[in-house]
Amino acid sequence: MPKILVVDDDEMNRDMLSRRLLRKGYEVVLAVNGAEAIEKAASERPELILMDLSMPVLDGYEATRRLKAGVGTARIPIIGLSAHAMVGDREKALSAGCDDYDTKPVELPRLLGKVESFLSPA
Repeated sequence: MPKILVVDDDEMNRDMLSRRLLRKGYEVVLAVNGAEAIEKAASERPELILMDLSMPVLDGYEATRRLKAGVGTARIPIIGLSAHAMVGDREKALSAGCDDYDTKPVELPRLLGKVESFLSPA
């Protein structure tokens, strides 16, 4: 069962996403900020990261840049999640190294489709 790291500073968002991913058969690891995400990505080796982009301590943009620069974490796909749906936000996420981008509140069928496309064998 693929392991997904869910990174979000909002407890309700983490809870909602993790419960739904668990129901779909995924293993879930949680982090509350970008710094913790970097630690968990290195120790837990998830197959995918769902990264909130607006967080305290270390935001998702910088955490993504650091993960993509890391030897052991560079290949982990990252889907950036943001409540900001302004023009240019998707491009900002992709330029930071996110492999895809989605908006919050999460539309679960769409997000699960993206998750499955990264985790299904090519």
